[in-house]
Amino acid sequence: MNMKRVYLLLLLMLHIAYLSAQDMIDKQGKKVNVNLDEVVVTGTGTQHLLKNVPVQTEVITSKVLQNYAGKSLEDILAGLTASFDFNEGDMGSQMQMNGLGNNYILILVDGKRIHGDVGGENDLGLIDPQNIEKIEIVKGAASALYGSDAIAGVINIITKKHDQDGLTLDNTTRYGAHNDLRQHNGIAVKYGKWQSYTNFQLQHNDGWQNTGDEYTEGTLVHDSRNKTVNKYTNWQIAERIDYTPSNKLGLYAEGTYYHKIINRPTNGLYPSCDVYTYDLMYKNVSASIGGKYRLNNFDYITMDIDWNKHAYFYQYTANTLEDGYDPNGNFTNYFPYLPGQHHLQSDQQRTMANLKGVFFLPFENTLSAGAEFRYDYLNAPTRVKGKTADDWTAALYIQDEFNLLSWFNLTAGVRFNQNAAFGFRATPKISAMFSMGDFRLRLGWSEGFKTPTPKELQYQYLRQMGQNTYFYMGNPNLKPQVSNYSSASIEYRGNKITASVTGYYNKLDNMITLVNVPVSMIPIGSTEFLGDGSTTIIPRMYMNMEKAKTYGVDLNLTYNINKEITLGANYSYLDTDAEVYDDSHDKLKKVVIDGMAHHKWNAYATFNHKFTSTYKLGLGLYARGSSMRYYQNDGNGKAYQILRFNTTHDFTGKGKLTYRIEAGMDNILDFVDRTPRHNHLGSTTPGRTLYASFTIKFTQGKKLINNIIHKSNKNSDEED
Repeated sequence: MNMKRVYLLLLLMLHIAYLSAQDMIDKQGKKVNVNLDEVVVTGTGTQHLLKNVPVQTEVITSKVLQNYAGKSLEDILAGLTASFDFNEGDMGSQMQMNGLGNNYILILVDGKRIHGDVGGENDLGLIDPQNIEKIEIVKGAASALYGSDAIAGVINIITKKHDQDGLTLDNTTRYGAHNDLRQHNGIAVKYGKWQSYTNFQLQHNDGWQNTGDEYTEGTLVHDSRNKTVNKYTNWQIAERIDYTPSNKLGLYAEGTYYHKIINRPTNGLYPSCDVYTYDLMYKNVSASIGGKYRLNNFDYITMDIDWNKHAYFYQYTANTLEDGYDPNGNFTNYFPYLPGQHHLQSDQQRTMANLKGVFFLPFENTLSAGAEFRYDYLNAPTRVKGKTADDWTAALYIQDEFNLLSWFNLTAGVRFNQNAAFGFRATPKISAMFSMGDFRLRLGWSEGFKTPTPKELQYQYLRQMGQNTYFYMGNPNLKPQVSNYSSASIEYRGNKITASVTGYYNKLDNMITLVNVPVSMIPIGSTEFLGDGSTTIIPRMYMNMEKAKTYGVDLNLTYNINKEITLGANYSYLDTDAEVYDDSHDKLKKVVIDGMAHHKWNAYATFNHKFTSTYKLGLGLYARGSSMRYYQNDGNGKAYQILRFNTTHDFTGKGKLTYRIEAGMDNILDFVDRTPRHNHLGSTTPGRTLYASFTIKFTQGKKLINNIIHKSNKNSDEED
């Protein structure tokens, strides 16, 4: 790492902050007004103004989201922050945050966990980008408050509040290259103590091919039909009902159904090409109930019970002999399937119950305490020996925020975990914030604890990829992972400038990851079908690394030149160090944490101007880039730089209608990674693309609902 560059950038940011502090008064002697009152909740689980939150928190505000007009959550996070990497794939988003993968990142929607492939890849298509109000990001271990999934950090999606009296209807249709269609519809009704919101979203893309080159059986062919990103269609319908019987009590019930199909090519010019004989189908269902009870004007208690189901299937398009466990417990090519049939690969279900209280105590103390129970169930008939597996964890946690001095905050907490298979563990955390005018110095340390998932312990499957056959194996001898995360940051938050520098060090003991292992570790009875010598067999097993660590520096800068023009930039430096015991050579060997890139950055400039009382124009230029991404197998991902231009047009119509048009060009410089298939890509972008969207929103007050109810009652009386 070139430390001189980091030091120079740090000095530049602090110098800009100093100049801004001198220039907070305009020529007329009046203070420049910029909103500094953003309220955040993720870092401590309690409300704080962003400038005073004890834990360093990055916020993507509603204004930034509207200017960027992202088509998906992956698009938004990759384009507006420097800490994330994504590679769009069939099995999920392949997300990384500061060097750690998806299963170390906790994704919340309004404070509640989303559910996907436990121990694998979450499908972020579950989240409708048109229903996002803002995004809060807390980096580093937050296990004391949120549990085992928060070793790398927490992303909290705050959805829009549809609490206006009466009826609100909104529709957004977005279309782009490769037949990319994004559809959103919302119906919100509020009448008296009742409130309902129905949300529908659809996402479709025909997929694209960046290259016809593909490695297969040790040979590079040039006219494969396989795509870089396959054709897919997913849709989701969600319903939430709120009931507020009094000022003290609020209750809710909500549910979702999500369906996704991924279509894969079924034929190839070369019979030896890796052409799939099945499509993928996903079915997700969720249901939740809960409520909030206010003990007084300040203290409150919340309770939530959630059930989630994530199941995926193979839908066969050709005759297929599938591998898996037979009834005798042997892993073999045993299961024949015909076109049109489908087969369950895994059904992962999670039930959670949460009880939490927040109490404002004397002497400026805020106490948060809670209890949590989680039950995980896995049904994988041919992937798990014995077909099913389960796990449960119970936890108690407590956190206290001390604000005895106006310039000093101390937050300390501890979580007590009891796991069915791995016993008891306590995970503490402590953070401190020092306020110095518009500057904030934050220090933090926390411990994380994550037990192996049922998939990591027992799941097993075979995949042919190019010239290699990969045999993936769970490991019943895995140990729990423990992390120690330390961070220090300094932030300046003024009326025009926001600048922050954060350094972090995350040490993981017994980190679980897939690594190459000797062929001798393949279970007896599972080797007879692994090939005829024409392909290379690479066994990969979940293993505990002897040690692993990630460390780096994040820099963020925002400059509001005036009310219309904003500049922003983010930079993230990352390094990792990991070792695993090599049984074949009886020694430790260094391995790569797959997907790691040393340098990532993004920058943007936006302009917003209201020309008339009915028309507002927004312009945005965005750039993002990454250095090379490193992998154990199949080559490294190329460095890339991508430029994007977006325009927004807001119209206020007559009466209750408003309109919005978004149009832009992504990847202006037409970057395309044409690495042959089965080797890793820096980016899957298809090159320069155009897109446009249209939104219409209708709002009618309580009067309309009253008329509907009155008419319904009148018709009922007439029938009687």
